[in-house]
Amino acid sequence: MKSQDIRKTFLEFFESKQHKTVPSAPMVLKDDPTLMFVNAGMVPFKEFFLGQRKIVNSRVTDSQKCLRVSGKHNDLEEVGIDTYHHTLFEMLGNWSFGDYFKKEAIAWSWELLTEVYKIDKDILYVTIFEGDDSEGLIKDSEAYEMWKEFVPEDRILLGNKKDNFWEMGAQGPCGPCSEIHVDIRSAEEKAKIPGKDLVNMDHPQVVEIWNLVFIQFNRKADGSLENLPNKHIDTGMGFERLCMVLQGVQSNYDTDVFTPLIHELESKTSVEYGKSEEIDIALRVISDHVRAVAFAIADGQLPSSTGAGYVIRRILRRAIRYGFTFLNQKEAFIYQLVEVLSNQMGEFFPEITTQKQLVMNVIKEEESSFLRTLGQGLGLLDNVIAETKGKEVSGDKAFELYDTFGFPIDLTALILSEKGYSLNESEFEAALEKQKNRSRAAAEMDMDDWVILKEDSEQEFVGYDYLETNVKITRYRKVTSKKDGELYQLVFNLTPFYPEGGGQVGDRGFLEASNGDVLHIIDTKKENNLVMHIAKDLPLNTTDSFKAVVDAKNRELSNNNHSATHLLHQALRAVLGTHVEQKGSLVNAKHLRFDFSHFSKVTAEEVEEIEAFVNARIREKLDLQEFRNIPMQEAVDKGAMALFGEKYGDTVRMIQFGNSKELCGGTHVANTGNIWHLKITSESAVAAGVRRIEAITGDVAKDFFTKQDKSLVAVKQTLKNAKDPVKAIVSLQDENAALKKEIESLLKEKAKNIKGNLKANIQEVNGINFLATRIDMNAGAIKDIAHELGGEVENLFFFAGAENDGKATLTSYIAKNLVEEKGYDAGKIVRELGKLIQGGGGGQKFFATAGGKNPEGLSEAIEKVKEYL
Repeated sequence: MKSQDIRKTFLEFFESKQHKTVPSAPMVLKDDPTLMFVNAGMVPFKEFFLGQRKIVNSRVTDSQKCLRVSGKHNDLEEVGIDTYHHTLFEMLGNWSFGDYFKKEAIAWSWELLTEVYKIDKDILYVTIFEGDDSEGLIKDSEAYEMWKEFVPEDRILLGNKKDNFWEMGAQGPCGPCSEIHVDIRSAEEKAKIPGKDLVNMDHPQVVEIWNLVFIQFNRKADGSLENLPNKHIDTGMGFERLCMVLQGVQSNYDTDVFTPLIHELESKTSVEYGKSEEIDIALRVISDHVRAVAFAIADGQLPSSTGAGYVIRRILRRAIRYGFTFLNQKEAFIYQLVEVLSNQMGEFFPEITTQKQLVMNVIKEEESSFLRTLGQGLGLLDNVIAETKGKEVSGDKAFELYDTFGFPIDLTALILSEKGYSLNESEFEAALEKQKNRSRAAAEMDMDDWVILKEDSEQEFVGYDYLETNVKITRYRKVTSKKDGELYQLVFNLTPFYPEGGGQVGDRGFLEASNGDVLHIIDTKKENNLVMHIAKDLPLNTTDSFKAVVDAKNRELSNNNHSATHLLHQALRAVLGTHVEQKGSLVNAKHLRFDFSHFSKVTAEEVEEIEAFVNARIREKLDLQEFRNIPMQEAVDKGAMALFGEKYGDTVRMIQFGNSKELCGGTHVANTGNIWHLKITSESAVAAGVRRIEAITGDVAKDFFTKQDKSLVAVKQTLKNAKDPVKAIVSLQDENAALKKEIESLLKEKAKNIKGNLKANIQEVNGINFLATRIDMNAGAIKDIAHELGGEVENLFFFAGAENDGKATLTSYIAKNLVEEKGYDAGKIVRELGKLIQGGGGGQKFFATAGGKNPEGLSEAIEKVKEYL
């Protein structure tokens, strides 16, 4: 079976069991602080398991994109080395939310594998949870008895907590699981060692294929387990491994999931898969990593230097590094694989086709940038080697290359080995651990368990219609972090506070108790469908009724900017073209920021046209048309724009201003006239193919124009009320340029005179023409003098100290023959003497400069040079 048919068969099988097929959620998470990426099929359904969202479909099936490269589930270093770990992988799953449980999950899994996919029953093994005394958990005898109907007892194996008790993270839904393993070894190998002895032993041909998780507990912050109100089924089958079994091959990379990518790589790099282990690993790494990076970008996560973006950049750089080292690729090439990926997976995952050009541009730019870094890093590594005494290179130096320049440590070790050097790995690991500890300490957050005051299955948001309402606190917890200190997260039965999301910042305001006490809400966020109100304290009586009041002015200004982003999106598509799509936004009371796909700089004329388009819509005073809780398909049929990377439910909210129609959960103005005016303040690049516009509206725009007007009045007054200030300024600039030329000419004359005096003061010391003196001129003039003297005087060693605008500079010039014959180094000299002027510098061996903030040290520096010689 082809991979597309394998996926289709899985989904159709569970549709026949009354499951609803749902699309894959985006891999990048936006409202879960415990995870960066979807790392398992159950993550998009977490709120259903926790009872925080109303269950519409109790049976669901899907193929979910997952990424395992950070946190507890991190397979990155195994990827490519073995043949069955991946960064991005598809998780085929069937789900029951409080409906069926173990019996059906076990029976259907066996039916699908053995009767539909026709996998030989004799090559399958199952595991069940053996129990754990430390947790007070007993053996899963229920699953054991159910499996006995299908599987001989000697192929039902007991598994420990590590293998057979599934937990997504340190907290959250969890439960015992039953894994199905497959043994695809040859008959000869099976005769030597039984498959049951290799289950969970990391054998490449005896692998877990499907995990049936029986979710019945919630892991609390204190580590204890509590029963969930309902029992759920969460299954996950590795799509790539299933393809390996059904296509009769011995490696995931030999399936048609990967072979088109590997064949393209063979063609592009003129290598052959299966001939060399080093080359095979490189081909596997690149074909795996391009999938992860491409889909992450399509889901809205650009490579960057922090957070989730840094993880994506790290994956791509690992692929580039393998191509550079083992496939001899010195130019960008990985981006070309996106075309193959789009043809292969675009039918089931349309985002990779729609976003193809953007994905290719971003990957190409990242490749080119990192290849330049690699070239720079190789030069820096040569310097490190040159400065190394002995044959062991400092781990601290290697860490500096890794941390500052992104130079991979394994590449450093490889190059050192080729040159006959070794790396102090323990020193490097110590430096790396120190950095990790710093990062961990900065991000560390302790969360108490929720204190439940009132069970409430679904929280109601009333903030579209009301800015204040009476509420009850249903739960709260204390959160402590190094960054913010001690805070409290409060959940109400209903709320007028808009939580941060869709680019819009969370509301702030206050709670007023019945006795008049006021508690300030400093922010509002959303986590797993719970709206959480952030406060620095708890109310004295948490069971009281409160009046929740949103800061109306702050909300009004945010509304202006959010509605303006919709009009801006419409304007960009009208002026630049329909290829423009939103790639990110920030909306707060002060300004708006809008990121969008576009492949060239937006010209000044286009910016004017975009601004004029938006302001025309504002002047039209278009009323808000809001469509709440309409079916997703109906909204799309009406022309609403859905954004890639966003997770939409069965029903959505559509916002319309005239012809602008978008799916959006944010808050908006009742009429575009409320925005008053939009002023674009900047246009810039974010990444290859992604531009950013920043703008202001409403009161902030009024303040901007008022300040601009005052500035213009001040300029006119300074120019003695010139009728045309621009013309007057141009005249001043011309006059200034002429004066600068005159000064330069005078300085050159002065320099000639100084040079003559300096030449007369040169002394011969040990056959070297030496001069160390103070010249209070600018660095450029001193450099010219030094090189002119060097051209006129043989064996010159010239050193000058200078003071300009309260800052000190040192300049060292040494004739090249002295550098070669006597080993002098101008760079080392200024670096050392730069300490005397409280600064530093460097340069080449024959010419170098240093700067510092202590001119009083100049005299000592000049004396030290004399001593040195």
